[in-house]
Amino acid sequence: MRTVKEITFDLLRKLEVTTVVGNPGSTEETFLKNFPDDFTYVMALQEASVVGIADGLSQGLRKPVIVNVHTGAGLGNAMGCILTAYQNKTPLIITAGQQTREMLLLEPLLTNIEAVNMPKPWVKWSYEPSRPEDVPGAFMRAYATAVQQPSGPVFLSLPLDDWDKEIPEVDVFRTVSTRTGPDPLRVQEFAGIVNGSKNPVLVYGSDIARSQAWEEGIQLAEKLNAKVWAAPFAERTPFPENNPLYAGSLPAAIGPISGKLAGHDLILVVGAPVFRYYPYVAGDYLPSGARLLHVTDDPNMSSKAPVGDSLVSDSRLFLQNILPLLKERAANSAEFKQPALPVTTDTLPLAPDRVFEILSSLTPEEFVLVEESPSNVADLQRRFKIGKPDTFYTFASGGLGWDMPAAVGLALAERESGRNRPVVAVIGDGSFQYSVQSVYTGVQQNAHVIFVVLRNGEYGILKEFAVLEETPNVPGLDLPGLDIVSLGKGYGANTALAGTPDEIAAAFKSALAFKGTSVIEIPITAKLNRLLG
Repeated sequence: MRTVKEITFDLLRKLEVTTVVGNPGSTEETFLKNFPDDFTYVMALQEASVVGIADGLSQGLRKPVIVNVHTGAGLGNAMGCILTAYQNKTPLIITAGQQTREMLLLEPLLTNIEAVNMPKPWVKWSYEPSRPEDVPGAFMRAYATAVQQPSGPVFLSLPLDDWDKEIPEVDVFRTVSTRTGPDPLRVQEFAGIVNGSKNPVLVYGSDIARSQAWEEGIQLAEKLNAKVWAAPFAERTPFPENNPLYAGSLPAAIGPISGKLAGHDLILVVGAPVFRYYPYVAGDYLPSGARLLHVTDDPNMSSKAPVGDSLVSDSRLFLQNILPLLKERAANSAEFKQPALPVTTDTLPLAPDRVFEILSSLTPEEFVLVEESPSNVADLQRRFKIGKPDTFYTFASGGLGWDMPAAVGLALAERESGRNRPVVAVIGDGSFQYSVQSVYTGVQQNAHVIFVVLRNGEYGILKEFAVLEETPNVPGLDLPGLDIVSLGKGYGANTALAGTPDEIAAAFKSALAFKGTSVIEIPITAKLNRLLG
């Protein structure tokens, strides 16, 4: 006979899941007491940051991370980032303490009422063990569910009095496959369609990055001599942006996407939804005369696509299987040319494009870029051409508050993996407020992350939507009175206010050399961009 905790922690050791990111509460202390020396605990000050840090850490290490939040109240705080983790397909094992079993019928204070239902639909599986003996098996099932494609977060509600219960010795460890292979006949069918097309185009999504299929994706593009578009709102870079076949990022609306793909008779989408649309702009789903083939590891994405013939598969396995079946094509006579970069000026406050021009010129060859400054994405993409896999990360959900803690998690992953790349997180001044407490964890963990905070004193992206949607005089879009430097100092970060090119360069060089957590506030112009190009 051993305790539930002893058996469960031994299982986690076998699974090599020994990192817990959390914010401790009274219903979790029985799980955390006498915390083992061979486990790592990363503490954050609020549950949204807990999940975001774990998400970045999990993506950086390519393995599950345990999240520990405080019963229903903490789970509620965490839900925004759980939603993002689900759409990011990040395999998190989210745990929350539950009141002691002896009192559950009475629903005392801190009872997580209907705990299993609370995180739905943004977890793959949600469970509260019926008895202490089921806790180890629940963790094994949670792990298996989280890592199988489409990977994603799972949730366990754990009564606080289970951990010290003695139960018969049990070993529930087992292994599971983490990749879904394609139907060979369907691959042959797709290959025949591609070979029969006159002018195919490729649309790549973040699953290519998750499945480590960059090289195969490049091989397909070069074999077909086909342009490659990044899918709308891609949270990971799926193709080198400095490759001559890279065409850019597709807009996120029905009509504009169809316009960008006009002239192609075949659209092959690999590793992305068809498509992430927002906002609504009417038009045809596909240009006239075009056919769409869709490859995804998520059956739900396959079934809800409005157009196209689909195949469910891991991106890399699909590409490896179809490449030998495809005919090599000659290069197109009309080479696609990247648009010229705009000319910048040093007029103050600086335009975002000028800021990114400065930063990109100083960024080392090996780095990680994180973005949560929605109104400045186009400028960022022009100046930072991502040419290596696992270099760029952002949120798949559209919900602010993920990127700051995720940047801390990614920095921790860089240290644990030995890559030690600096993490540069470009954050809007509005976005900075959602998970500002994650700066504390970065400081305490000595994570090498540089928060570059662009201050325009407004929710710029919402003002751009107001123009598109013809909704004038919307309240709450201005953000006066924010002091980003003071907020960073309050959490112990290395901070700087930089407005001129020389100041920005000096502050950024200092932050790169510092190796800890830095916050650089940069005032920028409030000029709006036009949405959807």
